[in-house]
Amino acid sequence: MVTPDAVTLDLSSNHITVVTDDDLSAHGRLKGLSLRGNGLLSVQSGAFVALVTLEWLDLSDNQLAGLNHTWFHKLGFLRQLNLLGNPYRCLAGGGLFLGLTRLRRLALGGPFLEELRRGDLQGVTQLEELTLHANYLKRYEAGSLGSIWPLAGVSLSLHDPFLYDTKMVSAILQDVTYPETPMVLQDVHLTSDEAMQPFRVTCSKRLRQDPGSLTFRNLSMSDESLVTFLEVMDGSPINFLSLQDVTFTGEGRVAKANWSHLEGLDEFYLVKSRVLDPTKFSSLLDLKFLLQYLRRVSLIDSGVFVMPCMTSHLFINLQYMDQSDNLLSDLTLSESLCDGDGTLKDVRVLNFSGNALKSLSTVSQLVARLAKLTHLDISRNAYSSMPLRCTWPSSLRFLNLSRANLLAVTPCLTSSLEVLDLSHNNLQAFPVALPALRELHLSGNKLLHLPPGGLFPNLDTLTIQSNTLDMFGPAVLGSYNRLQNLQAGQNQYLCSCHFVSFLQTEVRGLVHLTDGPESYVCDSPLELQGRRVDSVRLSVVECHRVLFVSVSCGLLLLLGILLGILLWRLHVLWYLRMTWAWLKAKRRSASQRQRDGTRPLLSYDAFVSYSEQDGGWVEGFLVPELEGSENADAPPLSLCLHKRDFLPGHWIVDNIMNAMESSRRTIFVLSENFVLSDWCRYELDFSHFRLFDGGVEGDAAILVLLEPISKENIPKRFVKLRKFMSSRTYLEWPEEEEKRTEFWENLRSAVRGESEEE
Repeated sequence: MVTPDAVTLDLSSNHITVVTDDDLSAHGRLKGLSLRGNGLLSVQSGAFVALVTLEWLDLSDNQLAGLNHTWFHKLGFLRQLNLLGNPYRCLAGGGLFLGLTRLRRLALGGPFLEELRRGDLQGVTQLEELTLHANYLKRYEAGSLGSIWPLAGVSLSLHDPFLYDTKMVSAILQDVTYPETPMVLQDVHLTSDEAMQPFRVTCSKRLRQDPGSLTFRNLSMSDESLVTFLEVMDGSPINFLSLQDVTFTGEGRVAKANWSHLEGLDEFYLVKSRVLDPTKFSSLLDLKFLLQYLRRVSLIDSGVFVMPCMTSHLFINLQYMDQSDNLLSDLTLSESLCDGDGTLKDVRVLNFSGNALKSLSTVSQLVARLAKLTHLDISRNAYSSMPLRCTWPSSLRFLNLSRANLLAVTPCLTSSLEVLDLSHNNLQAFPVALPALRELHLSGNKLLHLPPGGLFPNLDTLTIQSNTLDMFGPAVLGSYNRLQNLQAGQNQYLCSCHFVSFLQTEVRGLVHLTDGPESYVCDSPLELQGRRVDSVRLSVVECHRVLFVSVSCGLLLLLGILLGILLWRLHVLWYLRMTWAWLKAKRRSASQRQRDGTRPLLSYDAFVSYSEQDGGWVEGFLVPELEGSENADAPPLSLCLHKRDFLPGHWIVDNIMNAMESSRRTIFVLSENFVLSDWCRYELDFSHFRLFDGGVEGDAAILVLLEPISKENIPKRFVKLRKFMSSRTYLEWPEEEEKRTEFWENLRSAVRGESEEE
């Protein structure tokens, strides 16, 4: 579905055979429309009515047998119209182009066009370019093309008229020939003197005017017609002559025309020429009268393998020579340049690209004496190495050595170079200093890094696309003093945090990336491969790994410290340590019982846990009172004291475990000394686990307070003990003598398990 807002619509090369009145009615904003190559058979009269803003229309290469003026009568803004390659035989009478007052480029004609009449181009008055394909034109009314001058360019295909009706050709050329109008003639066979007659009219009309240009395409020419052409051109102001895709059927014998004067001819351009019998073709020595005036000569893709030195001597005014895409070798180039004797002394530009040259040293020696040479293109040749020393003219400023299979760069390069093209070679480094260099082209090599900027203090432009660069940064770009333009896309970039950040932000302040952000694509890491660098977003973890690890470690350390403080405050470590010790002791005790096959016996009525500072009270009051009782109603009790009953040499935990398991009750003698005593607290740790692990009844513990003690002074890790003191009664040692009898009775009852409460 095409949006109605489209301004350009290309429907070429489809299979559209009909355009109806409604097909384009919704596309009134179109400025360009192409229907080329569809096999289009018909267009309804109102098909383009809605396209009032259309500026160019292409209906070429279809099957339109007739043209209708109603197609165009609403296209007042049309500037370009292409009707080539359709089978219409005429232009449907006058009025076809009425209203197209803004039309500037018109292409018409085809294989069936037979007739052109006056009035066919009525309405076209300011045309700039006209293309007419009339190879089989049979009738031409003089003046049919005369009303559209002056033209900025005209291209004519007149195959049959040149062969069979030169008067018609003369009439056509008479109508379109103007000094300021470059003319292109296509599909022309000039094989007889008769075929050259129309040019007499052309040249005579140009004779009194300003210089112009004449181009032939798909041309066939004999010696006879070439001589006649040169004679006809005698005195002509034409300064540019181009022969493209030309076949010479003769031997190049043109001595008969050596009397002609062509002083105005400045440039000769020959491309894709063929000689039917090269062995008989002359060395162009007969053209001295012509070659001596030329300043620009191009002999391109024409099978030239040598230009004799004698011929080279004829180019006394030559400034530009292009012999690209030929068959020159080192040996034949030596002949063409007369072994480097300085022939072509005024030449400024030489192009020998696309030949079979192999020795840079030879080329440098051949051009060394060309004192005015500034541009040398020897690209696309078969060099494999660069010598250490070369002899170049000091005037050389531009050197093209691209696509030359070079493996390394040496001081062979002259320091006078301002522009150097070494693209598409096999270079891995560029270690040569070129202080005058302004442009360096290194695309398509194997460079791993940008060349050091210190080698090129005046470099302004660097192209280094399609190499093996993985990154570049501010340090290397900062080494270039004057670099403004950089093309470094299509490389194998490692999208590190540093490179991505640099390319997205900092590079704009250092250099202009002329190839655009779409050329900079990640090659690695794998998860970013194929993504444009400017679209990559990397996380802080990826980009600041050291900082992240440092901060993370700091936070973990802080968290560890806080956690340690919290564990210390909550006595978690104490609980873990006690649990581990308790489990080991229980495991050892269980193993012992399993080995002995017996259950532990209750050897004591109570295990007494007390502080060493309170030992006087225990030994002076508690033990005598409970173990030494002579009252029949209160038989003596058996107490377990660590000082007296613990087995020497045994682990303290084992002694505590054995004492607790061998005792019916545990008496805690609580005092400030008890709370502050490390030993007592250590003993209490283990007894606490047994008494308050949920496996022993709460009345197994008897609390005796020797002195008033605040619950807050009891360590917070003894959670169950603190809770027990809050929820149960305990015995207080009375200071009054008369209350002690009751104290001892209550203690005995508690030890024996009697349900007597204080």
